[in-house]
Amino acid sequence: MSVVEFGGTGQGVLLLHGLMSRATAWWPVAQWLRPFGRVVALDQRGHGRNPRRGPFRTEDFVADAAAAVEELGLGPAVVIGHSMGGLHAWCLAATRPDLVRAIVVEDFAPDNRGRTVDEWKWLFDAWPVPFQSLSHVMSYFGSPVFAEYFEERSDGWHLIASLDDLYEIAAHWGTRAYWDFIDAVRCPSLVIEAGQGGQLPGQMVEAARRSGGQHLFVPEAGHVVHVSAPWVYRGAVEAFLSTSISPV
Repeated sequence: MSVVEFGGTGQGVLLLHGLMSRATAWWPVAQWLRPFGRVVALDQRGHGRNPRRGPFRTEDFVADAAAAVEELGLGPAVVIGHSMGGLHAWCLAATRPDLVRAIVVEDFAPDNRGRTVDEWKWLFDAWPVPFQSLSHVMSYFGSPVFAEYFEERSDGWHLIASLDDLYEIAAHWGTRAYWDFIDAVRCPSLVIEAGQGGQLPGQMVEAARRSGGQHLFVPEAGHVVHVSAPWVYRGAVEAFLSTSISPV
């Protein structure tokens, strides 16, 4: 496993990043999460410094998250996930309820059947790779968080994750629905939906309803809500955790 220990003690808090991202990108969020427990982020397979490339089924990612909770002694953990990581938090809570105390899911719809990577692959193909500097990366994407996703090589800055791997991961989501997993979730849950995130409408509020969870719609937020609307995200998560678990 490739994990980052952000500090804190007691209750385990596992952070699962989204597609293209990595564990270290959670640093700003982890700073205010520490009062709620021991905060750990996982580089999911195909990302960051995790040496595992595939296979890339949802079940494989969930098994990795379960192993992290067990091997690091985090359980039952609060699992907080963005996008892809939110999906894996949902599925982990459904299949291993003994390991999960509560979940926060940020901007991922449970049913993307029929959608393909061709809808957004052209955006990735248009990148001016290699980027000339980290400033170039941040300027191009309009956010400093993207600097976490890139590494310097001999000819410039490249995405750490393989684009082919990312396409394979995302293509898998278009082949199946996850409503059965949503229906099986019994722990407290908070679903945060970005108004500008591009997800299919209505699904996240339905997922919250079917799992008995809370739903927050943030109209001004982009897909990465904890970056584009950080104070709204923080306030919602802290309020949710304060009623779901006790700060240490």
